[in-house]
Amino acid sequence: MQFSEFGIHDDLLESIHYMGFKEATPIQEQAIPIILEGHDLIACAQTGTGKTAAFLLPILDIIADMPGGETSTLILVPTRELAMQIDQQVQGIAYTMGIHSIALYGGGDGDEWGQQKTALTKGADIIVATPGKLISHLNLGYVKFDKLEFLILDEADRMLDIGFYDDIIKIISFLPKDRQTLMFSATMASKIRKLASQILIDPKEINISMSKPAEGVLQAAYLTYDKQKNELVSHLISDNPEYNSILIFCSTKRATTELARTLKRYKFDAEAISSDLEQSERESVLNGFRSRRIRILVATDVMSRGIDIKDINLVINYDVPNDAEDYVHRVGRTARADSTGVALTLVNEYDMYKFQQIEELIEREVFKIPMPAHLGAGPEWRVSGKGRPNRKGQFHKYKKQGGGQPHRQVYQKKKKQ
Repeated sequence: MQFSEFGIHDDLLESIHYMGFKEATPIQEQAIPIILEGHDLIACAQTGTGKTAAFLLPILDIIADMPGGETSTLILVPTRELAMQIDQQVQGIAYTMGIHSIALYGGGDGDEWGQQKTALTKGADIIVATPGKLISHLNLGYVKFDKLEFLILDEADRMLDIGFYDDIIKIISFLPKDRQTLMFSATMASKIRKLASQILIDPKEINISMSKPAEGVLQAAYLTYDKQKNELVSHLISDNPEYNSILIFCSTKRATTELARTLKRYKFDAEAISSDLEQSERESVLNGFRSRRIRILVATDVMSRGIDIKDINLVINYDVPNDAEDYVHRVGRTARADSTGVALTLVNEYDMYKFQQIEELIEREVFKIPMPAHLGAGPEWRVSGKGRPNRKGQFHKYKKQGGGQPHRQVYQKKKKQ
């Protein structure tokens, strides 16, 4: 479907054409008419499907005809990176329309606080905020949302995972009841439906390709021991000099720092990003990665959702994520829209059960690539249907006893006498 078929403003059509958007994605095709008709909406779609434009385009089209000077739209997001990204997209799409936005997030200095206060009191058209930061302003009593028309919750499941439920409910208590509310989420867990039932009125519902990586992602895995991982990553990077944008996910902040330091010793252009960095440092690293001045970015899962960096060639999961859903979001950083990309996961002997759960979620078996000969053999693929190996090579399984309660038993090979 062409964007011109939605009947939106010519200025918007010109902007999205300039940005390279040609045809609407499925989530955009379904969501834009619903929003333009004034319905509340709960939409479930994976990362990389165009969710941001699905709500920005109709909202911008509507508020373009509204008088300025009042805040009409509030967008709540889980992370400062996503707040900055959406703010940048608003400015990029609406730069000829006189629509103003500001992003509110933690980690700034006193000057930023003053700019945020001015926007909240004088009325930026669109406020993009993390819940915690907005609560700080609300508590001081000068925030005016009495003219608000639209509330949007982006990455709603992530906000609930982080623990923002109470903050969201408190923020909503400051908003007019007569508003249009939109919820966008990558999953449709019971907690999302519970929140939707509290804040949405007779909503329309959209479900788009839940929990499946994009078709353009070539997925594969290496079975490797931890001691082989650094050399394997170095081999993968060296063997693919044409990949000029590589994103590596680690499960801990400490691991990101250590891996980035190791890659630098190997003479690779790599930087780490995590919540340990100051905001200015994080922005500098992200800008360097976007502009290709930094080839390799080593990140925690704070980067796995909502960061729109185009043309990432390779995603490496240095660790298997604990949550199968997080795998989808990590992998979703490559093959954005109609592009292609490669996603490789390093699976040690302890993470095979977790990786099998990922395969069950995405409903496909991921090809296991043999280890390069010079690095030696990795562990054999071995997953028990009864449980998973622990660090001692034992297997855990749960059996119901007479009282109906699960009882943890440990199964271990008998030692040879």
